[in-house]
Order: sequence, then C-alpha cells, then structure tokens
Amino acid sequence: MTYSQLSIDDRGVARLTLNRPDVHNAFDDSLIAELNEHLDKLHDAARHGEVRVVVLGSEGKSFSAGADLGWMKRMVEYDFEGNLADSRKLSQLMHGLDTLPCPTVCRVQGAAFGGAVGLAACCDVVIASEKARFCLSEVKIGLSPAVISPYVQRALGARQMRRYALTAEVIDADQALELGLAHQIVGHDHIDEAVEEMIATLLAGSPQAQRATKALLAEVARDSDSKATREHTCRVISELRVSAEGQEGLASFFEKRRPAWADDNTNSSERRS
Repeated sequence: MTYSQLSIDDRGVARLTLNRPDVHNAFDDSLIAELNEHLDKLHDAARHGEVRVVVLGSEGKSFSAGADLGWMKRMVEYDFEGNLADSRKLSQLMHGLDTLPCPTVCRVQGAAFGGAVGLAACCDVVIASEKARFCLSEVKIGLSPAVISPYVQRALGARQMRRYALTAEVIDADQALELGLAHQIVGHDHIDEAVEEMIATLLAGSPQAQRATKALLAEVARDSDSKATREHTCRVISELRVSAEGQEGLASFFEKRRPAWADDNTNSSERRS
C-alpha cells in the first residue's frame, strides 16, 4: 500500500501528494521512506531539466498532523540507536526537500502540526488556506522539534522560534503570514487557483537561472559576506550571462518577445487543453 503519489505533467510540474487522509496525513516510517524515494527521483529529474516546479500537497481536510500515533508508539520501544536511525531518515526527507534544485510550492489547506511545519518551511513558496493552522506541538508530549528546527527557525527567525517551539501555541493563517511561515493566504476554495497562478509565475523564469539562484542563495545564507562568497556571486552571474539560456533571456528582453522556455511552456499548455 502506498501513502503518497507523484505525478509529472508535460510542463514539468511535479505534484508530490501525501495520501493518508484517514489519519490526517500523519507520517510514519513507511511514508517517510516513500517520500525519500520520490525526492531522489525529483532531484535527478530537476537537475536534468525534466522537472521545473514541485508542488507538495496532501489529500483531505488536513495538510498533515505530523507524526503518526502508531509510529510514535513503536518508537517508544526503540533504543537510542534505533531512534537515531529513524531520526536520520526524517532528516534526509527535510534536507532532500529543502535542497531540490527547482522551485517548490507547498499547498497547505488545513492543519500542519509537528514535522509538517518543517515540510512547509523547506519549500520555497507556501500558499495556505484561510483555514490553515500551524503548530510546533512537540514539547507538549515531552519531545522537541529538533530535526525540523534548522528549517523552521530560518523561516520564523530565532526570536519567534523560541516562543512557538517552547509554547506549542497554534499559529493561525494570518499569524503565519505575518511571521513569514506562509507567503500567501487565500480563501479555502481558491487555494488550487492560487497554486496554479504561482506555477505559471515560476514557469516564466529561466530553469537554469532558477537552479543557479537557489543554490546561490543557500550558499549566501551559510556565509553572507566572505571574500569567497563575494567571488562566488560574481562567477555565478558571469556564467549565466554567457550561457545559452542567459543569452536567450537577454535577447528576448531586448527584442521584446517571450524567451524560448516560456514559449515551450505555452505550447505545452495548449497541447494539454
């Protein structure tokens, strides 16, 4: 039995979907293993330009309730080494999602609790329904949002992370927008429309430039103003300017026409309709 789905359309838009609505898309070791396999495929496809955008979503009322209760019961019986191995698989999932070479969009239609907040924080763009709720709930059961903390703290900032990781308060949609955890809040019935609009916006960009920019921003975040980082930024823009896509992008700008990659996407959309 599979608990997730992966599909890729002819635009290169991949949809990675959690499909356990009966348990509010809670994740366990089986779902984590599936998602890691999907992400391995997506990394390879994105590097080769076969996938342009990844949309992470889920079926049902909730985005994800976090850890599955049955999984947590099993973990109680694990020794330290067993728990460590289990945690490393979750860490692999977060890192794999965070480092996908292409843009990622997270569709949050409802509750996102525990580790699910980490999934959202690992995506480049988070579009949430007005019904969305976020909560770092771990301390209420004697645990810590440890594995997801680097990604969520990056989104919230250290000061806000201290509050919400220690209090386990529920963050509503408007608060999530204010805190930087979500980028856009929309009416519940319009979330798919908003996701499609964001996909179209992302597909208008150069695939090569987006891959380079995402990698560059990760490097800048690690070391923002060293001599090595400054030299790296100079090399990235210089390489892009002389590349085929860079030349096409500049030419299309000066000639007042759509770049080839945007025309390719338009043609694909026409073929689908």
